Amino acid sequence: MAELILALDVGDPLEALEIAETCAPFIDRLKLGYPLILRAGLGIVEDLASLGLPLIADFKVADIPNTNRLIAEQVFTRGFDAIICQGFVGRDAIQACVDTARAYGGECYVVAEMSHPGATQFFSRGIAERLAELAVECRADGIIAPGTRPERIRALRPIVRQRKILAPGIGAQGGDLARVAPLVDGVIVGRTIYEARDPVTVAAELADVLKARRGP
Repeated sequence: MAELILALDVGDPLEALEIAETCAPFIDRLKLGYPLILRAGLGIVEDLASLGLPLIADFKVADIPNTNRLIAEQVFTRGFDAIICQGFVGRDAIQACVDTARAYGGECYVVAEMSHPGATQFFSRGIAERLAELAVECRADGIIAPGTRPERIRALRPIVRQRKILAPGIGAQGGDLARVAPLVDGVIVGRTIYEARDPVTVAAELADVLKARRGP
């Protein structure tokens, strides 16, 4: 069954903590990005870690290998369990993130293709496929592929095989949970949950959909 990953892109730290705490029973992992970390600082990672959910650092790291390594070290020493990096910076830069993740017992995911409409301008004509191949060659744990375009997930699955695919874009961006869940290892949902009038109810409903897709 695909994991339900909450993209906690909430600007207010107190609100973020409340949403995470109340939704925790229905969530498998939390994904934290720049909107929250730049406002709250890395100290919020310790507060969220107390919920017992694995934490993904979605910084889409995209720099030279040494800088990638330094960023990844900060990520894992502060309590994150996984990091997301961009693949277009090349093999050596990806490898720096993967090797650092391994040194800390964590995971590394490589962006093969993003979920917003503009991504098709450059993640096309075989580019995403090549990035997925690089992720495999660097022994990354998996890739990020667009939940808004299931056909692209199907195209990338034969490349990564048993490695994980995490799919953003579910809900607010138009990705259909029931359609995408059977194709991936994790669905990433943000605004649909944290902007809801009742985030807990929405998270519970999404978790139920995932259970139903699993079948008997």
